[in-house]
Amino acid sequence: MKRTAERTRDRLRVAATTEFAEHGPAGTTVTRIAARANVNKERLYAYFGDKDALFDEVLTEALEELSRVVAPDGLRFDDLGEFAGRTFDYYEQHPELARLLQWEGLRGAPPVNATARVAHYDLKVAAAAQAQRDGVIDDRIDAGHLMFMIIGLAAWWYSVPQLATMMTGAAADTPDEQARRRAFVVEAAQRLAGLPSDS
Repeated sequence: MKRTAERTRDRLRVAATTEFAEHGPAGTTVTRIAARANVNKERLYAYFGDKDALFDEVLTEALEELSRVVAPDGLRFDDLGEFAGRTFDYYEQHPELARLLQWEGLRGAPPVNATARVAHYDLKVAAAAQAQRDGVIDDRIDAGHLMFMIIGLAAWWYSVPQLATMMTGAAADTPDEQARRRAFVVEAAQRLAGLPSDS
């Protein structure tokens, strides 16, 4: 019984991720999420409360997975390029996360799970500032701005893919373009951090 309930919750989360990424919280209906998951919508209410709570859970889980995958052993400041490259890889495999974050910003509500996320980012920024004081990375860029720029370098390709194609003249699915983009992200992050690049 418990296993069946968890499978149903998982189906609802997967369906909700797709629906929210495509239509945003305001444009998505509980009926459509339930139909995509092939689950009675009363189960959605029973497991998650309402649509907004489900959006919050979907985004929170996606961000937690991003952290687990990209920096499972913590952030290494002597290799911020590779951190940026792994972030790029994650967004390539999960482009829906970029859309979920955009919808979060557009919906006009407070950020999802803000207290925990701010604490998480504060730790990253404090660690970057310490790496700057230790001389591991360049201290000429504010630590918070540096971390935001590095994440933006990786994620923005998936936030506005149409702009990336227009400006580079190459679509993401053309041969070797993803590799070129990733190499750029890694090198640019290294340079922003004042670390030696491979080129």
